[in-house]
Amino acid sequence: MLAKQLFMPFYHKLGKIPPKRHTQFRKPNGELYYEQLFGTIGFDGMYSNMYHIHRPTQVKEIKKQYSAAPKIVNPNNLQSYKLFGFDVKPEMDYLESRKIVMTNSDCHITLAAPQNKTQDYFYKNTDADELFFVHKGSGKLRTFLGNLDFKYGDYLLIPRGIIYKIDFDTDDNRLFIVESRRPIYTPKRYRNWFGQLLEHSPFCERDLRKPEELENYDEKGAFLIKVKKRDELFEMVYATHPFDVVGYDGYNFPYAFSIHDFEPITGRIHQPPPVHQTFETDAFVVCSFVPRLYDYHPQSIPAPYNHSNIDSDEVLYYVDGDFMSRTGVKPGNISLHPAGIPHGPHPGTYEGSIGKKETKELAVMVDTFKPLMLTDEAMKIADETYYQSWLEK
Repeated sequence: MLAKQLFMPFYHKLGKIPPKRHTQFRKPNGELYYEQLFGTIGFDGMYSNMYHIHRPTQVKEIKKQYSAAPKIVNPNNLQSYKLFGFDVKPEMDYLESRKIVMTNSDCHITLAAPQNKTQDYFYKNTDADELFFVHKGSGKLRTFLGNLDFKYGDYLLIPRGIIYKIDFDTDDNRLFIVESRRPIYTPKRYRNWFGQLLEHSPFCERDLRKPEELENYDEKGAFLIKVKKRDELFEMVYATHPFDVVGYDGYNFPYAFSIHDFEPITGRIHQPPPVHQTFETDAFVVCSFVPRLYDYHPQSIPAPYNHSNIDSDEVLYYVDGDFMSRTGVKPGNISLHPAGIPHGPHPGTYEGSIGKKETKELAVMVDTFKPLMLTDEAMKIADETYYQSWLEK
């Protein structure tokens, strides 16, 4: 029970709150603010207490309900694939721009190229935490718990249930998104018994950017929130502006972390992927490969050894630089190496890494413990001959 509560142990307070929770907190005119508990794992997980100008429960109309489920084309895959992520066409609508390319019962892996600078609706995912990696673009994530500026290289962690919209600065945006039905936390190997990130962890709490600039609109009208539940979207019209929170405190809120603030762990010989771990759930992990010095044993081979994906699928999203164990990959490419077969460095890269002193690669890896299924969106941008790229010439 203790472990459930110590995964993201940093407290945040923003705006106005009363000195004690569940007590009267009044507006300047004497009316009450409306308290809302925003909690997880029943009443046993992380939570925040927020205070609204209006009741957050006023639904005027439910307009439409429609499917957002991916179309599976290969439910039982044993083939390695490369996807050309930048071939996903930009779209004006934020939600329509999100293309699920791989999925299982725990997560969706999604690419998006939204062009809209500001969406005209709010969005809430009731099923899943959303982890964004910003490959291209910048802007502001606006939420009812405050705002976060973002730019190239940022991770944005948006817990389930957050109402948000995104303002993009330009039309050229590329996002890599992991939508997780399991809560996303910092790696437990890097936390002490109190939940604090340890001295030898590759980042610490001061690297995590908390929300600022709390918006609190006192507005009545008709406000469209598109709500996702079990891969369906519900268009719900609320009677008051969802960004009417005057203050909150707690542990459950969105935050940002830059991949450029990840401090790599290196050694005399090749370090295994867990040293690159950045986030985890009980169903998958997310790792960050960043520029770093290579191994310094005199006989070291910096490139990774061949290894078997016995019980997990490996997804690599290539961001920038030359990935030292791969040939023919470019920014925006994704590789899928499924469980059940070995994989390793491409021919020539193993030998060619000897004597190299550093790498400038930048990539995001997702390892899932359940097999991933490919979707129709994946096959539109797939290199179906990638599995043959290990053949010696």
